[in-house]
Amino acid sequence: MSDYLYTLESHLNSAQTAALAAVQDAATEAGLNLFLAGGALRDMIAGFPIRDLDFVVEGNANALAKAIVKKTGAEILATDTRRNSAELLFPQNVHIEISMAREEKYAKSGGKPAISPATIYEDLKNRDFTINAIAMSLNRASKGLLIDPNNGLGDLERRELRTVSKYTLYDDPVRILRLIRFAKRFQFTIDERTLSQYENVRDANLERKIGPEALRQELHHIAEEPTSAEIVKELDDQGLLTLFCPAMIGEKVNHAGLLKLQKARLNVPLELNLPVENIGLFLTVLCEKLTAKEKAGLKTACALDKPAIQAWERLDARAKKLAVELKSPKMAKPSVLYATAQKAQGADLVYLLYKSTERAVVDRIKNYVQKYLPAALEITDEEIAEATGLEPGSAKYEKAKATFIAKRLDARPKKIVEPEPVAPPTPQHPPLVSSARR
Repeated sequence: MSDYLYTLESHLNSAQTAALAAVQDAATEAGLNLFLAGGALRDMIAGFPIRDLDFVVEGNANALAKAIVKKTGAEILATDTRRNSAELLFPQNVHIEISMAREEKYAKSGGKPAISPATIYEDLKNRDFTINAIAMSLNRASKGLLIDPNNGLGDLERRELRTVSKYTLYDDPVRILRLIRFAKRFQFTIDERTLSQYENVRDANLERKIGPEALRQELHHIAEEPTSAEIVKELDDQGLLTLFCPAMIGEKVNHAGLLKLQKARLNVPLELNLPVENIGLFLTVLCEKLTAKEKAGLKTACALDKPAIQAWERLDARAKKLAVELKSPKMAKPSVLYATAQKAQGADLVYLLYKSTERAVVDRIKNYVQKYLPAALEITDEEIAEATGLEPGSAKYEKAKATFIAKRLDARPKKIVEPEPVAPPTPQHPPLVSSARR
């Protein structure tokens, strides 16, 4: 086993490992060359948590996605027929993307590229930044082999952002937004030539060629970033935030609110993998100071889809209803609080951590995400099956599981008897430094 393959396996949780195995099995069955690439590999090598798994196949990615769904029950979230790619959702909130290895050629800046199938090597040579242009083979004959035609590994070691070519930012100007996002997320410096390319793109006002769809995708990406407040601040400083909404400038930008939201999100441990619809949270806070007309302008400029708009517009009302439930005296019982929070959406819980001024509400949400949910996740199916005699998968089992978890949460911890404190021995000599000099 290669060192990189071992590192990958040690970075994945059990749900991600299961998704990886399902994709590998489907690719092998279809006779397609499969590679892990992009963000997943970059984050693994750089030592960051792997949030999503990005795969590249030399062949039909959409057909492979359909085969995976048929075998595993995963859900297809979106497809792109031009780029032959698909986004899938596996159990336990595991997101993956499968794309065809492709070559993109731009006739003009900001235009639609001509797309054609390619090898993995050609695909990597056509990407945006070198740190995103690394792949690892998942094929039997070369499993664990790293492909790095642009020396992305060197840039990761130097903590530097560098474009793959001198035309990268000209070809697709939305990459200037991505450049800022990566610089803030990873705290990387920007290579001098890349910075010069960025400045030339800005001097030519090529950012105006970024289309609504590209802005929408970038808005979704920013919403998922743990450093979203810093990213928005830098975009504002660079005069780029107005691309999303012309009114979003100066005091109209809720920088203080975004920083507060960023801190609130830290209360949810990453290892819980709690599903949170961040786009609704992010837009609610980002746009708090905008008028209804200005919010409508943002929806148009970014071609916001219906799910994002609903997540944004329904969040506050849902959260208020949840807050009323959480204030009930019944919530003092751990199992009742757990059952109530389990039914709530993750975004509602984080929003209340951000918004609520009521101590009981905030404390109970923190108890859920920091104590009761981790405790429930530690209970295994084997443990429940042994206690109940029921096999996982049945309706009776799920009911028994809920009862088992409730009893475990409500059980009082055993009282720990602390030993009597022992008095320190009396010093035999005077201190070396007098009390006056201390």
